[in-house]
Amino acid sequence: MTPVRFPSRRDALRLGAAGVLGWSLPQCLALAAAGKAGSKAAARNVLVVLEQGGLSQMDTWDPKPDAVAEHRSPHAPIRTKVPGVHFTDLMPETAKVADKLAVVRSMCHTKAGASGHPDGTQYALSGSHPGSPLRMPDIGSVVSQVLGTACPYLPPYIMVPGNHEQAAQTSTGFLSAGTKVYKTGGTNLADPKWKVGGLEPRPETSAERLAGREQLLGTMNARFAQGSTAAFGGMDRFYEQAFDTLTSPKVAKAFDYQGEPLSVRERYGIGHRGACYLVGRKLIEAGVRFVTVDARWPLTPEVPGGFNLNWDHHDYIYSKGSCGTVRDKAGGEGRYGIGHWVMMGSTDRAFAALIADLDQRGLLAETLVCFVTEFGRTPKLNKFQGRDHWTNAYSIAFAGAGVRGGQVIGATDKDGGHVATDPFTPEAYAATIYEKLGIDRTKPLYTSNNRPVFLGHDADPIPQLL
Repeated sequence: MTPVRFPSRRDALRLGAAGVLGWSLPQCLALAAAGKAGSKAAARNVLVVLEQGGLSQMDTWDPKPDAVAEHRSPHAPIRTKVPGVHFTDLMPETAKVADKLAVVRSMCHTKAGASGHPDGTQYALSGSHPGSPLRMPDIGSVVSQVLGTACPYLPPYIMVPGNHEQAAQTSTGFLSAGTKVYKTGGTNLADPKWKVGGLEPRPETSAERLAGREQLLGTMNARFAQGSTAAFGGMDRFYEQAFDTLTSPKVAKAFDYQGEPLSVRERYGIGHRGACYLVGRKLIEAGVRFVTVDARWPLTPEVPGGFNLNWDHHDYIYSKGSCGTVRDKAGGEGRYGIGHWVMMGSTDRAFAALIADLDQRGLLAETLVCFVTEFGRTPKLNKFQGRDHWTNAYSIAFAGAGVRGGQVIGATDKDGGHVATDPFTPEAYAATIYEKLGIDRTKPLYTSNNRPVFLGHDADPIPQLL
């Protein structure tokens, strides 16, 4: 790939003088569209479900009924739509779409230093170990840089809502700000008042005023056209794209999940998680290249004590309700038990609905869906009756874009604590996404000082998914 040439200070001043939107949005659109894919793509889009906090593998994808009794999950295996494949009884709805899923039960970290939530989340987002000397970008930022967008009125990399506990770990790395994730925001997407505000016109910036600024920009472009740099001239279409974003009625429609039929919303589950997953589907339907859904259930009167409802179940993981508050630095306060509706109940329902909905709409064939978490949980219960961070074995799942469903990849031992066959790392996960999108991993991206950086060279894609 030819290195991206950044506009000079003079060019920036010229563009800034137009006063259209400021520099950032058009520049973001320009830089996000740089580059070409290197091979035939099976996927046009990617939808990542990030269930942040460290989801317990033996309570979900990888049941272990033969584990030692005092550490065994109370959640028994159930049959799925695929003969011989079992999930736990926390996933009855997901079991019905198992024929569309490939579950990798042998994920692990082979390098130390990513067993905490910040580093673990960064690892999951980037597919590159956080101990690397160069801060690496999110996979979504790389995809934005190389492939750009097929949706002219929305950013190529969007996170819904982008407020999970480690949200600050999203990163453009050595890439430009133009590849940064756009986060919709919103504590509770089930709130009827929720709107995504950053992409909608402000009252003081009416369509007429924007049209006037667009005309002014055209005049200034014509004045500077002679002798201007290629980079400056090439910005025109990205300013047009920025105007599309701020004026297109399609923007609000892409996020308006409440405009969906009630039957569809109920299928995903009424509440925050269902709303997040449904917005994710709508963005894929709109053509957004890379969507990440994270869903930490909000603190509401219905869930007293639930002030941090992610998957970090260090204590009372099997509580029927709230895990309580501070107890001798257990580390898992503010959660509800894994079997509660706001935890696996809503997750099971929303994920199964997402897969079925994408399939019914014909979107699954070209959309790679990835269900991930940053690591797993210990095979032994601790003194607080919880499970701690565990990087030696955990599970993730894939669907769509040519992935053969109905398969289980890799295996763990009888306690679910160590990989027994086919170990895979987050680097392999990232390489799989790049391969599915047709991104040529033999071609480097470049830092601002023109240093080549190769992506996906630390591991091969997961072969069973190709």
